[in-house]
Amino acid sequence: MSKTKYSDKAQDKVGKVMHEFKEGKLKSSSGKKVTSRKQAVAIGISEAREKGLKVPPKKKSKSS
Repeated sequence: MSKTKYSDKAQDKVGKVMHEFKEGKLKSSSGKKVTSRKQAVAIGISEAREKGLKVPPKKKSKSS
């Protein structure tokens, strides 16, 4: 497993979002409750990216 480089502030942001997720208070942009850990992490990373924190670039998806 390769180690990705996130800034400390970005890790804090993802940590806060995960805390909200565990409490059941995290909602997606549509207003629905988030039930997936992966979705919660993605929300945390995107919020960190919006604030301009150091986060690795998005992975390119393969199109068939």
